[in-house]
Amino acid sequence: MSLLARARPELVAFAPYGSARRSGFDAPIHLDANECPWDDDGLNRYPAPQPAVLRERLAALYGVEPSQLWLGRGSDEAIDLLLRAFCRAGQDNVVALAPSFGMYRIGAQLQGAEFRPLALSPDDGFALDPQRLLAQVDDATKLVIVCSPNNPTGTPYRADLLAALARDLAGRALLVVDEAYVEFADEASASALLATHDNVAVLRTLSKAHALAGARVGALLARAEIVDLIGRIAAPYPLPTPSVEAALAALAPAALARTQARIATLVAERARVAAALADSPRVETIWPSAANFLLVRFADVRAAFEGLLAAGILVRDVSAQPGLANCLRITLGTPAQNDALLAALAEPATTETTP
Repeated sequence: MSLLARARPELVAFAPYGSARRSGFDAPIHLDANECPWDDDGLNRYPAPQPAVLRERLAALYGVEPSQLWLGRGSDEAIDLLLRAFCRAGQDNVVALAPSFGMYRIGAQLQGAEFRPLALSPDDGFALDPQRLLAQVDDATKLVIVCSPNNPTGTPYRADLLAALARDLAGRALLVVDEAYVEFADEASASALLATHDNVAVLRTLSKAHALAGARVGALLARAEIVDLIGRIAAPYPLPTPSVEAALAALAPAALARTQARIATLVAERARVAAALADSPRVETIWPSAANFLLVRFADVRAAFEGLLAAGILVRDVSAQPGLANCLRITLGTPAQNDALLAALAEPATTETTP
């Protein structure tokens, strides 16, 4: 059974907006899209809905066919479109991990779908029990989302575990694996599962390892029929021309070599900073991370956060998330930035007194 049978039927037959660049026609003179005819900076024309060269280069980088890749504004747009394509408001549900990336819950709520979080425990390192996750799934479950490495815990989930989940969910739900941080992990990408499982989708982004958060370039990897459905319901021109140009520059051989060197530096810094923090009397727990950040529990999280802020360093307080009381998520910076972080945390905590 095609997974499209689980998508919203009114969207499976949806006719997309017939934008000028989708027509397939071309000519030296463009008078079809009501654009300005003067080309002052190369931005007077609408961009291609799916820039072919960028699509081909990313497909090669991720080990898929171009027909299995859709380009959009970061991972967020792909998450939103998957929810829109598969979930009927007031009827369907989404299963995901907790704690995890907050946009899964927000996107489900905006779509009117029930959000079913599977609580992970810090006591076992946020391990994922497949049977507990599958117990959350029923006939109304359309998407099961696993972030690996997970954000904000940094926990990676093995390829064999994800493959087993895909098998158990076959014909029932789409397994969405968010790999925003996979470049920093010693784990194979779940994109290899696309060859054997039609119910797997993988999210990738250039925001993290490739230093393009400001360009907002992400990719959805999935079977061609799912990519086609997402493309038909997406906005006609998802990627601005400057973002496409920035992405192509980041994928040039010299830039990719620089990215690999930076990844190696951040992985080494991850180990160094974790070891230094483990010796701090202010730190209670540091969880192993396969991402470009560390999850750290402090004895006094408010004092740690405010002390860092006073030193000009902003980190993310994730204490409100399930199981993360007194925790900060600390992104790895340059070695000099990490030295500043460690120096600030080495300062004794100050406690306000009330007269």
